[in-house]
Amino acid sequence: MSDPFAAARPLLDEHARIEQQLADPAVHADQALARTLGRRYAELGRVAQAHGAWSAAAQDLADARELAAEDEAFAAEVPGLAEAADHAAERLRRVLVPRDPDDARDVILEIKAGEGGEESALFAGDLLRMYLRYAERRGWKTETLESTESDLGGYKDVQVAVKARGAVTDPADGVWASLKYEGGVHRVQRVPVTESQGRIHTSAAGVLVFPEVEDEGEVEIDPNDLRIDVYRSSGPGGQSVNTTDSAVRITHVPTGIVVSMQNEKSQLQNREQAMRVLRARLLAARQEEAAAAASEARRSQVRTVDRSERIRTYNFPENRIADHRTGYKAYNLDQVLDGDLGPVVQSAVDADEAARLAAAGSTGAAGSADGAR
Repeated sequence: MSDPFAAARPLLDEHARIEQQLADPAVHADQALARTLGRRYAELGRVAQAHGAWSAAAQDLADARELAAEDEAFAAEVPGLAEAADHAAERLRRVLVPRDPDDARDVILEIKAGEGGEESALFAGDLLRMYLRYAERRGWKTETLESTESDLGGYKDVQVAVKARGAVTDPADGVWASLKYEGGVHRVQRVPVTESQGRIHTSAAGVLVFPEVEDEGEVEIDPNDLRIDVYRSSGPGGQSVNTTDSAVRITHVPTGIVVSMQNEKSQLQNREQAMRVLRARLLAARQEEAAAAASEARRSQVRTVDRSERIRTYNFPENRIADHRTGYKAYNLDQVLDGDLGPVVQSAVDADEAARLAAAGSTGAAGSADGAR
C-alpha cells in the first residue's frame, strides 16, 4: 500500500527518537529540556495516532475490496470502510499542518480602557471578569500583576498572568492556544451608568495578549539596555505602598518598550514583575518580526490580524455578541460575560485552522505544479 502521507514519515521518526530520549533519566535532570521534549512528543503523538488510524482504515478498505472481487457478500462493507478511510485521511491531513509553536505557553493578558472614558473603564472591568471566569472554567490559575482602577470601579489598565495548572501535554490545551485570539479592540454598545437620557453609547477597550517566557535565558536582556526609575506609588494601598519609592518603571531603550509596576509593596517584587512582563513583550515583538518575514501561511492566521481592528462587538440591548473576524454571532452575551467564552474562541480556532489548511493546500498544489513542469 503506497503512502500518500509520506510527509508524516520524518515526524514519526522524530516521535520515536524523542520517546527514546524521554526514557533516559539523564534527560530529566534538565527540566527545561524535558519540558520541551515532552511537549514536542505530545504534539507528534497526535500525528502518530492519526497516521496509525489512517493506515489501519486504508488497509481495511484494501482488504475488503480484494475480498469483494471474489465474494460479493463483502462488497456491502466497502462504502462504509471507504468513508471511514476518508475521515481518517482528513484527520491526518489536519494534524500534519504545523501548529503554532507557542500554543502550550502561558500568557500575560493586558486590558486597557480606550475611547469612551469612564464607560470604557467599566467595560474593561467586564472583560477582566469574563476572562477570569473563563480561566476558572478551564482550570487555569490567574494572577493580577498590575492594575489601575477608575473612579467608578472599572479599570484604566490591568495586567493578568494566566497559567495552566501543571504541565501541558497537548499544545491544543495550552493557554496561548485559546487566548491568543483575544488581542485587539473590543467594542461595547449599551446605555452607560453615567447616561441620564437612556441613550445607547459605543465605547471600546483594547486587549493585548503575550506568550509568557518560560525561562529567563530564552530572551536575553542586556542590563545596559535598561533604564530603571523608581518612584512613589499612587492610588489605593497601605501606608507602605504610598509612602515609599516602591513603584518601578523599566524602559528597554533599544525598543522603547516601557513597563511600570506598583502593585507590590516591595520595590524588588515590582521590579521582578516588570521584568516578567518586559520579557513577554520582547518575545512577542520578536515573533511579530519573524511572522512578518515568514510565509503567507503564517501571515494568514487569525492571530496576525492587526490589533487596531475591532475584532468583536458586545451589544447589550440585543444580548448579542459578534466576532467580526470569524462571522460568529450569538444572543447569549450575558453568559459569555460570565465566562462562557468557549464557542467564541472555538470559532477563531476553526477559522485559523481553515486558513492554515488552505495555505498548506496551496503550497502543496504549487509544489505539484512545479514537479509537473
